[in-house]
Amino acid sequence: MQHNVLILDFGSQYTQLIARRVRELNIFCEIFPYDKIPSDLSIYKAVILGGSPFSVRSEDALHPDLSEIRGKLPLLAVCYGAQYLAHFSGGEVAASNTREYGRANLTYIKENETFFDNVNLNSQVWMSHSDSIKKLPTNGIKLASTQDVENAAYRIEGETTYAIQYHPEVFHSTDGKQMLENFLVKIAEVPQNFTPNAFVEEMIAELKEKLQDDKVVLGLSGGVDSTVAAVLLHQAIGKNLYCIFVNNGLLRKNEFQNVLDQYKGMGLNVKGVDAGDRFLSELAGISDPETKRKTIGRVFIEVFDDESKIIEDVKWLAQGTIYPDVIESVSVKGPSATIKSHHNVGGLPDYMKLQIVEPLRMLFKDEVRRVGATLGIDAELLGRHPFPGPGLSIRILGDITPEKVQILQDVDAVFINGLKEHGLYDKVWQAGAILLPVNSVGVMGDERTYEKVVALRAVESTDGMTADWVHLPYEFLMKISNDIINKVKGVNRVVYDISSKPPATIEWE
Repeated sequence: MQHNVLILDFGSQYTQLIARRVRELNIFCEIFPYDKIPSDLSIYKAVILGGSPFSVRSEDALHPDLSEIRGKLPLLAVCYGAQYLAHFSGGEVAASNTREYGRANLTYIKENETFFDNVNLNSQVWMSHSDSIKKLPTNGIKLASTQDVENAAYRIEGETTYAIQYHPEVFHSTDGKQMLENFLVKIAEVPQNFTPNAFVEEMIAELKEKLQDDKVVLGLSGGVDSTVAAVLLHQAIGKNLYCIFVNNGLLRKNEFQNVLDQYKGMGLNVKGVDAGDRFLSELAGISDPETKRKTIGRVFIEVFDDESKIIEDVKWLAQGTIYPDVIESVSVKGPSATIKSHHNVGGLPDYMKLQIVEPLRMLFKDEVRRVGATLGIDAELLGRHPFPGPGLSIRILGDITPEKVQILQDVDAVFINGLKEHGLYDKVWQAGAILLPVNSVGVMGDERTYEKVVALRAVESTDGMTADWVHLPYEFLMKISNDIINKVKGVNRVVYDISSKPPATIEWE
C-alpha cells in the first residue's frame, strides 16, 4: 500500500470527509490523531491538517509537532490548521464579530496560482469557524477572500505550504474537490494510483507473503465486508481459509439459512453454527447499549474460540473490519471521540492465541464494494445494505427477549421486502426497523389496544460517516405502516425517523 497522504485529525466532524475526497481522486490517504504523528514520514508525499472545534487562542489549543513536516513536505492546512499556522507563526487570529458558518463566495482570487486552477471567481465555499485570521503569518501571501473573510486562503513564500479557512471537503464547497486535486496532484505531485484493481493485486500479494501456508479462520456474516474479505483471502490462500457463520439469534428473519445458501457455489468453505439460544440467554435483562455490544462481542469470541479449536493449527483470525470502524474506535480529543465500540475492532483475549488479519481495514464501504466488483462477486450481494455486527440487539431499545426479536424480525421483513418490491431497495444505502421501549394506545376493531411502537429508518450515504434520511414516497410509507400493523401481532403504531447523521447516528444504539 502506498501511503501517499497523511491527514492529521484535530477532532473535526469533517476529517473523514477530507479522506473521502482524497480517495475519490484515486489517492491513498490515512488519518492519524494530531498527537500521534507517524515516526516515519518518508512514505508520505503530502500532509493535510484538518479542522477542529477548538480555538487556537484558547488554553486548550491543540499543538501538533510539525517540525518534520512544515517546509519538508507539501502541507495543506484547513480551517483550524490555517489559523494555527497563522497564530503561531507571526500572524494574528482574533474572534470574529459574527460566527462564520455556512455558504460564502470567493470575491477575490490571486491570479496565476496553481491552487485555484479551474476555480472561478464567486465560487461557493463552506465556512465553519468563530475565529478569523486578521494578519497573515510571516511570509504569508493572500490567495483568496470572501466578502466577510479577508484572508480566506494563503500560502507561505519559500515553502510548499497552503492554508484555507473554509472546508473544501464538504459538498457545499462547489470547487472543493478541484482545489484538493490542484494541491495534491499539481503542486504535491502525488500519484493517482489507488484503484480497485491495484488494491486487489497488492493485497493478494501481501496476504500470500504474510500468511504463507498458515490456516485462517474467518467469521462470515453474509454482509458485503466479510464476503469481500473472504474472497480476497480465498484467492490468496485457497483451502487454508475456514469460514464460520454464527447465528447469534439476532439476525434478520430466515437470514441464517439464506446466507448459508448464498455462499453455495462461491467455492468458500463455510460452516454454520446456530448459537442463538446462547446469545439470548447471556443478553437477558441487559438494557445498556454498550453492555449489549460488549456482551455480544464476548460471546461471539467464545463461540468462535470453540469452533476454531476444532480446526487443527489455526494461526490467524480474519475480520471484515473497514476504515470507518477503525476511525470511530480511536478516541481523538474533540467531538470525534469514540461514539460506540465496535466488536470487530481491536485485540483478542490471550486465550484465543490467534493473530489478526484485516484485509479491508483501510477501505471505506463504497471502496469495499468496488473491490468486490473487481473480484467478480455477484452485484446483488454487493448491493446488500449494511447490517450491524450486534444485529437486532441494538435495534431493540431496552432489554432483549425472544418475543421482541421475533416482533422486530417480522417488522423488518415487511419493510425490507416492501423496499425491494417497490424498486426502492437500491436507492437506499441502509434501512431497518427499531423496536421502541414504549407502548401506545390504539384501536383495532372496536377494542382498545396498548401495544408496541416501531420506527422505520432509511438513509442515503456514501460510506456511513455522514447520512441523510431518504424521502420515501408517502404512499409507500402508508402501505408499509398498514402492512406492519395488520401482519405483525403486538405492534399498533409505526413512525418514520427523519434525522440525519450528524447529529444523530444511523443506528439508534
